[in-house]
Amino acid sequence: MSRFFAFLLTFALISGSGLALAEDGYRMWLRYDPIENTSLRNDYRSQLRHLVVDSQSPTIDAAVKELRMGLGGLLDRELAERDNLARRGNLVIGTPESSELIASLDLEDRLAQVGPEGFILEETRINRRPATIVAAQSDVGVLYGVYHLLRLLQTGETIDGLNVSSAPKVQHRMVNHWDNLDRLVERGYAGLSLWDWGSLPNHRDPRYTDYARMNASLGINATVINNVNADPRILSDQFLEKVAVLADTFRPYGIKMYLSINFDSPRAFGDLDTADPLDPGVRQWWKDRAEKVYEYIPDFGGFLVKADSEGQPGPHGYGRTHADGANMLAEALEPFGGLVFWRAFVYDPEQEDRFREAYDEFMPLDGKFKDSVILQIKNGPIDFQPREPFSPLFGGLKDTNIMLELQVTQEYFGFSYHLAYQGPLFEEVLQADTYAKGEGSTVGRILGNEVFEYKHTGMAGVINPGTDRNWTGHPFVQSSWYVYGRMAWDYELTSEQIADEWMRMTFSHDRRFLDPVGEIMEISREAGVNYRNPLGLTHLYAQGHHYGPAPWYAEADRLDWTAAYYHRASETGIGFDRTETGSNAVEQYHEPVRELFADLDRVPEDFMLWFHHVDWDHEMESGRTLWEELVHKYYKGVEQVEAMQRKWDQVEGLIDQQRFEHVKALLEIQLRDAIRWRDSCVLYFSSVSGRPIPEQYPQPEHDLEHYKKLERTFYVPDPWHPASRSRALN
Repeated sequence: MSRFFAFLLTFALISGSGLALAEDGYRMWLRYDPIENTSLRNDYRSQLRHLVVDSQSPTIDAAVKELRMGLGGLLDRELAERDNLARRGNLVIGTPESSELIASLDLEDRLAQVGPEGFILEETRINRRPATIVAAQSDVGVLYGVYHLLRLLQTGETIDGLNVSSAPKVQHRMVNHWDNLDRLVERGYAGLSLWDWGSLPNHRDPRYTDYARMNASLGINATVINNVNADPRILSDQFLEKVAVLADTFRPYGIKMYLSINFDSPRAFGDLDTADPLDPGVRQWWKDRAEKVYEYIPDFGGFLVKADSEGQPGPHGYGRTHADGANMLAEALEPFGGLVFWRAFVYDPEQEDRFREAYDEFMPLDGKFKDSVILQIKNGPIDFQPREPFSPLFGGLKDTNIMLELQVTQEYFGFSYHLAYQGPLFEEVLQADTYAKGEGSTVGRILGNEVFEYKHTGMAGVINPGTDRNWTGHPFVQSSWYVYGRMAWDYELTSEQIADEWMRMTFSHDRRFLDPVGEIMEISREAGVNYRNPLGLTHLYAQGHHYGPAPWYAEADRLDWTAAYYHRASETGIGFDRTETGSNAVEQYHEPVRELFADLDRVPEDFMLWFHHVDWDHEMESGRTLWEELVHKYYKGVEQVEAMQRKWDQVEGLIDQQRFEHVKALLEIQLRDAIRWRDSCVLYFSSVSGRPIPEQYPQPEHDLEHYKKLERTFYVPDPWHPASRSRALN
């Protein structure tokens, strides 16, 4: 027998045995493997035997394709399609306009309550025959309903007596990419950009469709595909032709295309010698350019703008305001129904306290922006730190449309090397009460338009997936993408609930897996805070790559790019005084939040050093001094990572070996880094305070100078990685 035929026989035997191929994480949470619970699978089979659909459209076709794939995989049986009702097992999808069967149910009032993107899932009877329906006002609502039905099956929920009505609580649910046109991704840790500009528009990579599927399954309805540090060429014919192909791919999945633009584009194109937003020629240039964009993409969503921030051009260069710049762009997009998302991430190097800058700059402009402008505000007042108080612009801006910007890509959380489920962070900010109109004025309710009367609100998540097969580098970064999308749809969902969904859909239903890994996810964010920036410390990172610790970093072109600017440690104490005796940033909050943050005896200890410069001997709730508590937190963070390792080891054999080994190796890296964060910080603060590390803790293996050298040698994980080479910040 030849080697070739021996190979074929071996392959046939392996295939016939049902041996699974290695799981590389590509399918993320849409795996659709057969449901292991035979009884549950048979119940689903009996209820979902036949698909009845009366209409066709690109979006309905996408929904049907997903049902075929999902039900075919989960139920291990091909889905039968019919043009009429069977005796049992009917699944009917559609809108009252596209389906006579849906129209016969008289759902108009109920569908009006869930709106154009909402849906109804229900077990009912049509023409006296049992049916499960996915009904909506629009085709995209049907698609979202299909994904929710599949989610119920994937997570093992019963669909007996199914009766679900669901609508998004937030209007614009967007993902942002920081992808450059050379395919390097700023703050992206999973390979090159997804968008292969060299092969577009000719080649439509199937991965573009899978990207759309993943987002649509969460109800995400918008994407910005390029970096906020924008290359003006994105608006050229060369690139618009390519972008149009991506827009065509995303459209059936309800995802609208937006682009980040460079405010200086009229000059960059060589057409004008100014970008002054009040110059008639500039205004006309943007109108003409907007018209060109819509020629390529008729349903184009609009522009995202980073202006007058970290070297990016903007209206301030011409003595104009943010409102002048944003309104000029809004005027250009207005004939087409486009929107302007204007980032509020600005800070002046001359400002006494970077914390204050965005509020001080935008509050005087409240009410001066056009209705088609939305201010995009980071969750905290600094920059995606592991823990920040909520930005006071939430609850401050009453007459200007707003949206929340969150970060999924782990710029300050260990890149793709550390496990740090972001659900608790997102939940923390969404549930934060601003007291803008009394108790209950949470950030989530403000975004849900339940507090003020905005024309538009939204959420943006910076996701930056790349060409890595598993999309995100670390398998658990997928969970943060997932929780972002689910909370953008419904900010009242808990991070714990969403983690359970994600684990079941991505890994296993086995409680021996769910319990320990659920505990890992629950503590992972707090562990990352503890071994980096406990008790309200912030921005202790090495400059540029933001990976390793450098609490000693005190000299730079700008002081607010140093660690010392934020921690202000001295022989007597540590922390940034933002009370009346300091920068008085607390005045930007409503009462009683203002009073709570300003009172050293009442401020939550998680935020203490955000708002107060505190004596090292200050007594904490634990009875320890501040110095002792700080050391305790750093050591606790390392202990939490060690606990995460032990819990992960428990699940070996319960999931595929490939992903088990990958996460196991990454947890080893995380422990190494956590120890170095701990030792670097406690040694440095010990040297400043003159206080020794208490004897009950293991002493650092090296001296402080050793860890200072690691800032320049060890902590850049990949010196060729764009995030390591780039000095630009987002």
